[in-house]
Order: sequence, then C-alpha cells, then structure tokens
Amino acid sequence: MSESDWDTVTVLRKKAPKAATLKTESAINKARRQGIPVETTQKFNAGTNKQHVATKNTAKLDRETDELRHKTLAPSVAKLIMQGRQAKGLSQKDLATQICEKPQIVNDYEAGRGIPNNLILGKIERIIGIKLRGKDIGTPMLPPGKK
Repeated sequence: MSESDWDTVTVLRKKAPKAATLKTESAINKARRQGIPVETTQKFNAGTNKQHVATKNTAKLDRETDELRHKTLAPSVAKLIMQGRQAKGLSQKDLATQICEKPQIVNDYEAGRGIPNNLILGKIERIIGIKLRGKDIGTPMLPPGKK
C-alpha cells in the first residue's frame, strides 16, 4: 500500500470549443486581445443578396448569332392531327382524354406550337389512325399484324 499515488491529482477539463463558437465575433475579438494571430477571409458573394448574377459566359452568349429554340411540330403534321381528329368526330378534349394528356397539349400540337414527343405522337397515331412520323407521313395506319 505504500505505492498508492495519493499525491496525483486528476483534473477534468471542459471540452474544446466547437467550430461554430470559435467563429463568433466575440471569440474573434477575445483571440485578438490575447495576441493570437487571427485570419479572416470573406466567402465569395457572402453577405450579398444577389441571386441572379451575370456569369462570365455573358459575353460569349452575346456573341452567339444562332437563334436557339426548341424544334416545333411541322405545320403539315399539325394539320394532319386536326383533320384526323375531326374525321373521327372527336373534340380536342376527347382526344386528350383518350391519349391521357391535357387538352392544352392537343391544342399546342394542332397549332404547331408543340415540341415533338414520340410517345405523344404515337398515342395520337393510334387514336386517329394516321401515320404522323417516319417516311410515309399522312398514310392511314394498318391494324396491328397486317402489312
């Protein structure tokens, strides 16, 4: 028992401060008063409320001469959709419900404003019975299995 360390003292310390508390203004000022070197850097666009800032590519876009826009449906295809729908005695809304799309999409396709989508064109082809894609546009579609 003579070897027991009664003279050794264990000191429990507080946990090291978290990064968030080290970044506060008071913690920075305290470090400056103590003479500890403090490095502060401002983040890019920090403290500004600019959400839509012009990027470096603006000049490149200004020099661009091509008119970039989506390809729209050909007027001949739009006319075929309208004629086929009317031949079947369907309204735009009826055609839209049969192809499980909104009436606005059928309206856009018939006006030639729609962006061509093969899935939608395929559905319209099946309902009106006229080919709208490929080489033989405008020819009546044959029932499945007969060619």
